[in-house]
Amino acid sequence: MSGAPKLQPLPDAAPQGTSPGALPQHVAIIMDGNRRWAEARGLPVALGHKAGAEAVRRTIEACAEQGIGWLTLFAFSSENWLRPADEVRALTGLLRVYLRSEVATFAKEGIRLRVIGDRARFGAEMVREIDQAEAVTAGGTRLNLNVALSYGARDEILAAARAVAAAVRDGRLDPEAIDDAAFARHLFTAGMPDPDLIIRTSGEQRLSNFLLWQAAYAEFVFQDVLWPDYGAEHLARALRDYGRRERRFGARTG
Repeated sequence: MSGAPKLQPLPDAAPQGTSPGALPQHVAIIMDGNRRWAEARGLPVALGHKAGAEAVRRTIEACAEQGIGWLTLFAFSSENWLRPADEVRALTGLLRVYLRSEVATFAKEGIRLRVIGDRARFGAEMVREIDQAEAVTAGGTRLNLNVALSYGARDEILAAARAVAAAVRDGRLDPEAIDDAAFARHLFTAGMPDPDLIIRTSGEQRLSNFLLWQAAYAEFVFQDVLWPDYGAEHLARALRDYGRRERRFGARTG
């Protein structure tokens, strides 16, 4: 499988706020291809997800070494609950094992873990483990790691809209005061910077209900590599591509 990126530059590409060669502050990754990786090798899908977890470790380490401040990984979508029951059990079990095995390393290496999404769907025990992992790593300043679990952007936006509507109904918010910032305070990512760069692996070129609000001005890199094969070299290629782009955030001159 080739790791060369399939690039889809945004139409507006001129400097404003960033300059060529700059690193993104926030990288978000749609980790796609675990199932196809396993099927291509005649392996159970669960082993594809296990290999994908190793790619997660490599990518977190690479981002920390590159000086990336924020990394968001799309690990389990709200639609993943519709997959076969045995695959869902394998995925959720792997997530639980990963949380238990990595928290101490994250705390030691200055990585702050936060989970975005509807964590309640995983059950009370998993929620307690997530809460504990977030608390143990809360002091990390080297890398802010967001893991999207049971996450869907449409659900996130709808929940934010309901919260804003309730605040208006209760007299806590003036409708005239609702702007981008006021709305964003009700998202899972409140207080976090929007992603500068969104990467999707496996050659697919779509967002799949990921960070729809936050991706408004993100750059995109699509890479033709299955997620379990992902590593530092693939991330470096995506960062080099990003560094060649000049971002304008919709503005034009000349």
